[in-house]
Amino acid sequence: MTASPSVYDESDHRPGSPLPAGVHLDSTAHIMNRISSQLASQLSLVSLDGRRRPGPPALVVVAHGSRDPRALSTVSTLLDRVRDLRPGLAVRLGHIELNEPLLSDTLADLDAADTAEAVLVPLLLSRGYHVRRDIPEMAAAVRVRTRVAAPLGPHPLLVETLYTRLVEAGWRTRMTQAERRASAVVLAAAGSRDPDSAVDTGRTAQFLADRLGVPVLPAYASTAAPTVPEAVRALAARGRHRVAVASYFTAPGRFATESAQAAPWIAAAPLGTHEAMARLVLHRYDQARAASVAGNAA
Repeated sequence: MTASPSVYDESDHRPGSPLPAGVHLDSTAHIMNRISSQLASQLSLVSLDGRRRPGPPALVVVAHGSRDPRALSTVSTLLDRVRDLRPGLAVRLGHIELNEPLLSDTLADLDAADTAEAVLVPLLLSRGYHVRRDIPEMAAAVRVRTRVAAPLGPHPLLVETLYTRLVEAGWRTRMTQAERRASAVVLAAAGSRDPDSAVDTGRTAQFLADRLGVPVLPAYASTAAPTVPEAVRALAARGRHRVAVASYFTAPGRFATESAQAAPWIAAAPLGTHEAMARLVLHRYDQARAASVAGNAA
């Protein structure tokens, strides 16, 4: 009887020893590159006199939280992509409500670990009460020096992600003039009473309209107007019968599902774990760090 092949764990491989038969060299090279990157990042923290330099501030991604289990899974995968793009950076997650870990608990853990500084990047798409009040108030309760970065939107990387999700759902990149005159998009967002939130969502809608070459009307799942069905009807009254719904949500959840159900044509998936989202998180982190350095120098 032929013995079953043993399972090879690349983490057990010792540099310099021969690889077992059948091990794929590309995967091994990937592991070695990651180890090299992490080693380089650790060596960069050591000065010429052998003393350890202070590391970069921790990155704390602040998600809203959701009762939908898909939301936490999506955000966790997105954080893994952030870590892959920036090896050696301490990346943590904190929620405003509904999910663990809560932001207050994440900050308390950093405080207990004697972390000197952290940058909080809201996984939110516009300005609003959470960015202005909730997150800063939670951060003020710990000794860790914190800086709250700008929300993710508006930004061109969000527009590219929205465009990709629409194409994945069936949006045609090439249309006849007649098809284009009949097409439009509803940008479905969560909604907020904060007027700056509507301004930010409106800017994203305009950026997406420029990208697609068709009208894009912002609409909201709660609190603000118009609702997604109202926006669909408004576009139909203007002769736009091929209406797609773009999901301006970071992860699946009730609002995203309800908005998609109102689509008369196609409905795109939420922004999710697109690589552009991971790059945007790091961009906001770097922006906040640069502003902190400039402020200290001034």
